[in-house]
Amino acid sequence: MEKLPTTPAQASASKVAVSALCDLKNLQTGDECYFLFNSGMNDAAYNMAVDEALLETAAKHDVPVLRFYGWTQPAATFGYFQKFSEVENTIQLRPLIRRPTGGGIVPHDADWTYSFAVPPDHAWYSLAAIESYRRIHVWIKNAFSRLNIETELATCCQKSLPGQCFVGHEKFDLLWHGRKIAGAAQRRNKFGLLIQGSVQPPPVPLARTDWETAMAMAGQNDFAIKWIEFCPSASFRVLAESLAREKFSRMNYNQKR
Repeated sequence: MEKLPTTPAQASASKVAVSALCDLKNLQTGDECYFLFNSGMNDAAYNMAVDEALLETAAKHDVPVLRFYGWTQPAATFGYFQKFSEVENTIQLRPLIRRPTGGGIVPHDADWTYSFAVPPDHAWYSLAAIESYRRIHVWIKNAFSRLNIETELATCCQKSLPGQCFVGHEKFDLLWHGRKIAGAAQRRNKFGLLIQGSVQPPPVPLARTDWETAMAMAGQNDFAIKWIEFCPSASFRVLAESLAREKFSRMNYNQKR
């Protein structure tokens, strides 16, 4: 199991360059501080564990956390409420890990993955699910615009194959030339709101690190976000490792339905 980076020097080579660190004493009216967390590449169970740990600790962090992460091996995740027997007959990728959020099957063999955790006293937490979904995809759309890649939000639905996230599309999915390239799933509870998202990058010359940087810059310039480097505490690491070991690596969780 990979370990979370504890210092900037230990982060992955794809780390986002943050140009505006948050200074609580010098915030302008309308500015907000968010954490930015690039956790590098980890196995599938650990990636899901870190996202759930972000949700469970959202209130303690007090401000939203945007996380970028990758995969040490190809895998697929599937929605919390899906039936395992249907999932295993639909996709060949292994391992299959049940997400803490809903939604359908997502292949993680070439995607760019992120999560967004929001504390319960933040304005984003109070948004209706559809508006939260729209807003995260507007953010991603703005990031692609900075890279001169034009995308659009889906205005309606296109029928998909049952249980598969990237076949067809739903309202407010992100489209490139009519093809879905970004979708997300959400979970809201007393701890906060967790959005888990996947970008299946369009077939154009573009590095993942460029997109991550564009996301940070879009947040800074379009939404008045000031970024704070997120360094996981020892207790956060223990929680994530426990969730990976005791939940997301276990057959009785992944095959519970």
